[in-house]
Amino acid sequence: MKGTEALALALRQSADHCYAVPGYPASEVAARAGALITINEKVALEYALGDSLSGRRAAVVVKHVGLNACADPLVHATAQGLRAGVVVVAGDDVRPIASDVVQDSRYYGEVARVPVLEPDGETLGPAIEAAFEASETFSRVAIVRVTPDLLDADVPKPSVRRSDREGCLADPGLTMAGRAMAADLRTAAMFAWSRSSPLNRFAGEASRIVTVYPPPADPDALSTTREVGRPFLREHRLLSPPEPAGEPERFSSRGFSRTFCRDCPFHPAFAILRERGMRAICDAGCAILAMNPPYRIGVATYGLGSSVAVAATGPGVALTGDYALLHSGLNALIDVYERGIPLLCIVLANNRMGMTGGHPVPDILRYIAWADPVVCAADDVAALRRALAPPAGEPRTVVIEGACPEGGNHETVEYRDL
Repeated sequence: MKGTEALALALRQSADHCYAVPGYPASEVAARAGALITINEKVALEYALGDSLSGRRAAVVVKHVGLNACADPLVHATAQGLRAGVVVVAGDDVRPIASDVVQDSRYYGEVARVPVLEPDGETLGPAIEAAFEASETFSRVAIVRVTPDLLDADVPKPSVRRSDREGCLADPGLTMAGRAMAADLRTAAMFAWSRSSPLNRFAGEASRIVTVYPPPADPDALSTTREVGRPFLREHRLLSPPEPAGEPERFSSRGFSRTFCRDCPFHPAFAILRERGMRAICDAGCAILAMNPPYRIGVATYGLGSSVAVAATGPGVALTGDYALLHSGLNALIDVYERGIPLLCIVLANNRMGMTGGHPVPDILRYIAWADPVVCAADDVAALRRALAPPAGEPRTVVIEGACPEGGNHETVEYRDL
């Protein structure tokens, strides 16, 4: 069978869900894999991360430039973690035939510190499963790079035996710096994984290198490797794993955590969510503080504008700011409403960028009127209690309007383990 058909079959065997944005050379792979076409690539990856939090493996099929749109959640997931495996299949148009630019997706391995595999026809099926296993082992997204030569080639029919593992979210007791350091420790373990992979074969001209990042062998073994595209392996053959710099920082050892301003208008909403045991995906910005004491209602965060799509396939509750929604969450909200996915999207509307200097933000209601949002004043507890209920069969957006206190600062409080 053709490589395109074999890759799609391998994805159907290893993944529970598949998302895609069509584009050469990946369009036919996506179609044969039965992928759900999303509004953009970032939303596709965020849906996949939500599936992961729900225990479902998910694949994302994009062309090389589409991987650029995935960059923010791709990088964030390395420090924040995941549960079930998430694999991005990137089709690189290396000549290019139907693209504006030539791009080598393997370099995202270095940027995001994620495993990258590049199978040939013989290893296509095992490489897809190995990518999912690596994603779960190292709690981050994995990338599989494919090119037209492989997709057009005649290859054996793949047979995949799933071996699901369990990844993990970042330890909630770690600070953000601690999460980054813990991720570095897993990155170091990735180097050993790549070097020991049975998919690689080193035999001079007959060498087959599948785990292309981290570098899978001694520098001499990679110095003459033939590659499709830029000399990625040769450029990275001297790379070494990150050196541990002590123990990852914990809130308990640092002695404090940060929370909302003392006079934050949104305290009543957070208290209701905590009281009802509702867990949310938090956006970057002030919403991220809901992961900390005293509320601890946040499950995870995958970057600015990410909460809507992740929550849609994850816990069903998104906590976002008006700026985060305008920044890049609006595409996801459109996609969620088009599909009728049950989701409670809570928008904290303070008309400012609370984390970056208080710059003004446009009135969010002008841009989401089509969603028929429920609008509540931040201090109207009765209205908040009616509005902040789990989604019931369809998406619902609740906009909570409040004004940040002038001169307010996020509080630093003593950290106590519960």
